Amino acid sequence: MPKPIVALVGRPNVGKSTLFNRLAGERLAIVDETPGTTRDRIFAEAEWNGIPFDIVDTGGIDPTYGGKSPLSVGSADFIEQIRQQALVAVRDADAVLFLTDGADGVTPADREVAEILRRYQKNVDDKRWPPIFLVVNKCESANRREQAIQFYELGLGDPYPISGLHGMGTGDLLDDLVAAFPPPAEEEEDESVKIAIVGKPNAGKSSLLNKLVGEERAIVSPIPGTTRDAIDTKIEFNSLPITLIDTAGIRRRGKIEPGVEKYSVLRSFKAIERADVVLLLIDATTGITAQDAHIAGFIIEAWKSTVVLVNKWDAIPKDTYTMDEYTLLVRRELNFMDYFPLLFISAKTGQRIEQVLPMALRVQEERLARIITSRLNQVLRDAQDAHPAPSHAGRQLKIYYGAQVRTDPPTFMIYVNEPKLMHFSYLRFLENRIRDQYEFLGTPIKIVTKGHKED
Repeated sequence: MPKPIVALVGRPNVGKSTLFNRLAGERLAIVDETPGTTRDRIFAEAEWNGIPFDIVDTGGIDPTYGGKSPLSVGSADFIEQIRQQALVAVRDADAVLFLTDGADGVTPADREVAEILRRYQKNVDDKRWPPIFLVVNKCESANRREQAIQFYELGLGDPYPISGLHGMGTGDLLDDLVAAFPPPAEEEEDESVKIAIVGKPNAGKSSLLNKLVGEERAIVSPIPGTTRDAIDTKIEFNSLPITLIDTAGIRRRGKIEPGVEKYSVLRSFKAIERADVVLLLIDATTGITAQDAHIAGFIIEAWKSTVVLVNKWDAIPKDTYTMDEYTLLVRRELNFMDYFPLLFISAKTGQRIEQVLPMALRVQEERLARIITSRLNQVLRDAQDAHPAPSHAGRQLKIYYGAQVRTDPPTFMIYVNEPKLMHFSYLRFLENRIRDQYEFLGTPIKIVTKGHKED
């Protein structure tokens, strides 16, 4: 079930990243006194009163954009950034937190954002626009909380004086926020295999979709970011129903343009969450980049199975060793997910396109595979014989037995004497030994340790 989306909107340096970290319960975004320093995570999961939701830190409108000062509120560039940020937030989010700064008071930029939000609410169906919460941040003192009444002039209802840094007032805000979420929609049962096509802008995602479908179902353009929304296409392959999810291109956090593209990225992440298998497209003409590794990291965090596709292979000058050299390069740069299958394709010419769906379906089968308990425990015993479990402070880790407790993704529960003695490097060793016997091609493995007393 998709979780509600809460967008944080506001001018630079009002504390969006600080509140983002507070709601997420950990430091996921970079916090700095310099306006516009948000360069890290764009979203995170949060929960209040047992209700989960996704929060989105839009990043402050870049005060250096076009060489303009953040005080140049009248500049066309700055106003356009405000407009894009606010409009896309109310279009795609289930709720909007409009942050202002209690220390600065009401600024011209705050008035611009408020005017855009009010105008949008008047022009759309009342059942569709999300609730907007006016949040006055940095109200640590009683004096600032009293002065928050000046924000009534923005015409967006009661202000919520809070301190994102210390957490003051956030409880009342969150109570009202989750109460305003729309009721969860009933989802139709869908037994199809869901395959998401993701990658940085202009990697060829829409072209690949068209080749897989066999007709022009998505707009193909050389302009990065043409695809704004996640597009679902239903097909059948060997009598098996498949849902192909084409998404907007994902860019590195610091390269995401303010406004529409930020939330196109969010939709791509949501598509990854919905997918069973993710096709990660890499542009062969640019080589593997930090953006590609960044996207791969989000796929891993979502525990999704992956096929890596090196696209535009037709545009690469080749000799006998080119493919082998490129394979080594990709696997070295993505060594944190070295279980993925790799295909070299051309969505333009159709080269090896016929291998994409069979490989994706094979990976999906691996995702649903199960190891019988007796065989798993033999693997664990052999692993300990080959490499004894680690010890710490004179305490030796003892592995009693293990079992696969679920599939999708494959998850293993290993019972030990003290879970804290299990080092991550030994977990990786056990994973590799399991994969030696059962490949789980393209699929991440979860290993969970649980304390257990030996009889």
